[in-house]
Amino acid sequence: MREPAEYSVVRLAPKARRVNAFTLIELLVVIAIIAILAGLILPALATAKGRATAVVCQSNLRQLTLAWFIYAGDHDDRLPYNLGGQGSGTNVAPKTNINWVNNVMSWGTEPDNTNTALITEASLGSYANRNVRIYKCPSDRVLSDAQRKLGWTERTRSYSMNAMVGHAGSLIKYGWNINNPDYKQFFTLTSIRTPEQIFVFLDEHPDSINDGYFLNVPDQSYWVDLPGSYHNGAGSFSFADGHTELHKWMDAKTLRPAKPDGAELPLSLLPGARSDYDWVSERTSVER
Repeated sequence: MREPAEYSVVRLAPKARRVNAFTLIELLVVIAIIAILAGLILPALATAKGRATAVVCQSNLRQLTLAWFIYAGDHDDRLPYNLGGQGSGTNVAPKTNINWVNNVMSWGTEPDNTNTALITEASLGSYANRNVRIYKCPSDRVLSDAQRKLGWTERTRSYSMNAMVGHAGSLIKYGWNINNPDYKQFFTLTSIRTPEQIFVFLDEHPDSINDGYFLNVPDQSYWVDLPGSYHNGAGSFSFADGHTELHKWMDAKTLRPAKPDGAELPLSLLPGARSDYDWVSERTSVER
């Protein structure tokens, strides 16, 4: 019997694995595309966020205005007290809970900046269901360095009331407001003949806001108090008929930085740049 032939073992070399990877050029192209998309999307997201906070802000103003209406209904048509200081800016509203709010805010560390009882126990507080959140614009997170060092996250209030709406206390002489004697002070709800044209609440610039009394004198050439511009360069207003508006500011000088000392008050008006000031003035009151 013949011996079986020996078989030689043939070892096949393993197939080289194909490695799938980006080349440097491909990576650079992807990074460039991501950067372009981010440049397109991020501004749109910021705009959408601004619109969302504006909706919340206007909802807050509607609720405050509803509380204002209910107060008048419970007080024989009389509007809430709206106490303030003289237009020179040398003083502010006196401390009393008969006012619609009883806090005077600053960039210091005084408790008025965080004590919510100064809102809830004031005259409008119970009519607003003591809901302190509706007094605060969600875009207003402005604090001073001293306040941040204490761990504060926000101050309690972003809104003020039109100085010509409600009783202004000692500022009323002979039936008119000494800060604005040529214009009508509205003491009752029914005295506002064109309620759709008179604003009640607005969001005020964080550096301007102190007490709850927003003063704007139509015949002057400077801002005494300055409206806010939190919402993509616009400010929120509520009116005496209950509607709200988001008004876009047109004059560059109205858009002061939202920071301590950002308003630079009194803020003079540039020649030919009165459109914002006049818009607010026309909705503040009517001539007596």
